[in-house]
Amino acid sequence: MKLLNNKTLGLIAIILISGYGYIASCTHKDLIIPEPATGTIIITRGDGIFLPGTETIGDTSQWKMDKSHSSVLWSSAYLETGGLLTGRFNKFGLNSLSSSARQLYVSTGQPVLDTSWAFYESDPSKSYFSGYVQMNTSNTGEPGRDGGCYLGYVGAPKIISGTQNLMDSNVVVIRTTKIEFDTKSSGYIVTMVMSWKGLLSALHDTTVNGTLSYVKRSTVGEGTAAAYGQFGLQLNFQFNCRSFGITTDEISDIVNVQCNMNFNNK
Repeated sequence: MKLLNNKTLGLIAIILISGYGYIASCTHKDLIIPEPATGTIIITRGDGIFLPGTETIGDTSQWKMDKSHSSVLWSSAYLETGGLLTGRFNKFGLNSLSSSARQLYVSTGQPVLDTSWAFYESDPSKSYFSGYVQMNTSNTGEPGRDGGCYLGYVGAPKIISGTQNLMDSNVVVIRTTKIEFDTKSSGYIVTMVMSWKGLLSALHDTTVNGTLSYVKRSTVGEGTAAAYGQFGLQLNFQFNCRSFGITTDEISDIVNVQCNMNFNNK
């Protein structure tokens, strides 16, 4: 009886030791124990400073907008409650468009320099930008719509081949009045003035708010003689098109805009 008890006790001990080893093995190798939540968001920002200069090609201290790889997109609900209508503007730039610059240019390229901007990663109080789109260059993928009813809806003139139209009747201009840190993300909060004539008798200004994201600088072709730097900025905002006299029910009151801007120092 005593021998039987010793065997039983030994078997129990083996089972307990094996079980402990299995639990310890799982605990240290298989189970990922998350860190306790603290509610604190850790945001790390660099010290990048990006300035346009005079767009001199070959000067690596001057940053240029890479228009070929940038875009300005818009979207709004069709018939106010339907699926989204979407489009992009073929012609846009980063210039404040002074009164003397608002004219018709006989040109197929950028008619004015894209130099109305500066970006300081860690000091948004020094950052700013002014940009514009040519309203008659909206591209939804439907030529009949873009060159027809759309122009009437927004009060834009028809495209004249071989020209760039930067007149008041055809441009929307935005300019920042304040850029500040977003305390809940690594991005920025932007306050802007949007200026557009639309279907009104004169230019109308309205304040809009948006979010700005910075795509950190990287090097393309690193280690080669042709290496260059690049970075990106993405701006998102909304505006009420009724503020500019737009009455068509083809689109809803609210229009969403996304600006994807890439820059390089080639």
